[in-house]
Amino acid sequence: MSDTGSNGRADKADSAQAISGYGSGGVETVISVDDVTRQVKEMAEEVPVSKLEALAGADPYVTIENLHAGYGKMEILHNVNLRVARKQSLCLIGPNGAGKSTVLHAIFGFNNIFSGSIRIGDGADKKDVTKLSPNQKLSQAGIAYILQDKSVFPGMTVEENLWMGGFLKDQVNEAKQAAEMIFDKYPRLAARRRHQAKVLSGGERRLLEISRALVMNPEVLLVDEPSIGLEPRFIDMVFEILHGLQHEDGKTIIMVEQNAKKGLEFADIGYVLVSGEVAIAGSGDELLANPKVGQLFLGG
Repeated sequence: MSDTGSNGRADKADSAQAISGYGSGGVETVISVDDVTRQVKEMAEEVPVSKLEALAGADPYVTIENLHAGYGKMEILHNVNLRVARKQSLCLIGPNGAGKSTVLHAIFGFNNIFSGSIRIGDGADKKDVTKLSPNQKLSQAGIAYILQDKSVFPGMTVEENLWMGGFLKDQVNEAKQAAEMIFDKYPRLAARRRHQAKVLSGGERRLLEISRALVMNPEVLLVDEPSIGLEPRFIDMVFEILHGLQHEDGKTIIMVEQNAKKGLEFADIGYVLVSGEVAIAGSGDELLANPKVGQLFLGG
């Protein structure tokens, strides 16, 4: 899965023409991934766990403690800590290869965890989910993973795609009832319930991907690059949907977003990752106002 931001191209007719930076916006030169990584390391702060806990409040709902994880025998994440409260959102940004999607993969059980722990829950009811399988994390811990683009079944109808989201339900009728609740919530999907997914617009496909994850009624949504491949009007629509899921339905959202400005505007908390470690952490507004973060990721 992609972990990259977007790089613009210089106007051939004018070498001084401003071009898109690593995140979004305009800068005078293209910044390479290696340069971004180096500069983030130079500006990295000591991020004590106490600061992460302060950002998440007194009782985090998702707690990652001293996590070392990766693929095969390769360690990508080094001693990562993370805190997110119930009904709160966190956006992970950083250069390509920083380990952002690897954090989501570790939470959901898509990679190897060498040490550390992942716990979900309130107060004394926190559950250690570190070693659970993805199916167990969805069914027992209420964690859902919303994949990047092109994860729907194109030859199936919208309705059938939603039924597939309930594959862990005890009864087929339970999945169908959950799908009906989704159609009640999103009339745009209801109007296309008999249409094959392949004929949907980009925004409608992303809505279907999100909705399919909701069939199991999860508490935690892991959202990987919600804006990738979408036109601006659909990006706004998707973030409005995510806003509703957090603030109206009470979901906890952990997101990786290549459009750093959009992600930080949305999220309560932001972490900047570099080389598998948390380099900077703050509220979304604080990171948006940080001039170094702006220079490297926001095009300013």
